Amino acid sequence: MYKKALLDTPALTHEKSLKTLVENRTIFSLDHCELNIFETYETTELVPLKFNDLVVTSMLRGKKVMHLFDDPSFDYLPGETVIVPSNVEMKIDFPEATNENPTQCIALAIDNQIITDTLNFLNEKYPKEENNSLWKLDHENYFFYNNVELASTINKLIKECTGSSITKDAIADLTLQELIIRIIQTQTVKRFDSDVNLDNNSPIATSISFIRNNIRESINLKQLSEKACMSTTSFYRYFKRELGMSPIEYILNEKIKYAKKLLSNPNIQVNEVSYATGFEDCNYFIRLFKKYEGVTPKQYQLMNFTH
Repeated sequence: MYKKALLDTPALTHEKSLKTLVENRTIFSLDHCELNIFETYETTELVPLKFNDLVVTSMLRGKKVMHLFDDPSFDYLPGETVIVPSNVEMKIDFPEATNENPTQCIALAIDNQIITDTLNFLNEKYPKEENNSLWKLDHENYFFYNNVELASTINKLIKECTGSSITKDAIADLTLQELIIRIIQTQTVKRFDSDVNLDNNSPIATSISFIRNNIRESINLKQLSEKACMSTTSFYRYFKRELGMSPIEYILNEKIKYAKKLLSNPNIQVNEVSYATGFEDCNYFIRLFKKYEGVTPKQYQLMNFTH
């Protein structure tokens, strides 16, 4: 649904400084987190890796194949993030790694106390609307694309961890709190995106169902807040807190997603797709699509057309 947001890539380790060609590790230790930068320069399989703390991993360069839990293996590419609970072993293949095409990824191990403190703060200050629902990390929803906000937060942490500021521990602690919130929001979006039959007991689910059922129409904030039985101000604040984006941003994401589905038909015209997704101005639709996807609707259609 969402375009991957890439992270900044630190310079690769100088060849003379490499300790190993498989998962060469550079460590930056702070009070409540440890940033590991791993690089691999040759193909290999089933390399084991485990941390004592929860770890947030993000790909920077190249390709890995991840074996995690008892789930099927999956390709792991730049623009993607995986979170792994403490003391869970992952096994990693490097099918394409070479001197000219190394893999590089980060693994950010986070002290459990800062996770617990952040979740307790969120549950106390910003309790969920649903009964018996709490802010928590979803360990089953562990693989997702970076969005712009999540990527920005991870980039800030990389900068602080690798920097020399005397206040970097304090700034890193605040950014770790932000990272935990961003991850939960990203997981929530993915969960709603993959849940075809939403539980309409929550205001968010009710509004998302309305968006999907009326994707061809022009939808406004007032309609959504009425469906959720909340004031416009309260609904807007609640929606953005839960998903990390405004209701209007979510509507546009859903419309672009629906437009991409329509464009899989090679015979449909771009102006037809524009009207079918609720845009009266075709030029605006084209500009918006390019902003989200990096290409025009026609370019997307041609790129994805298969004979």
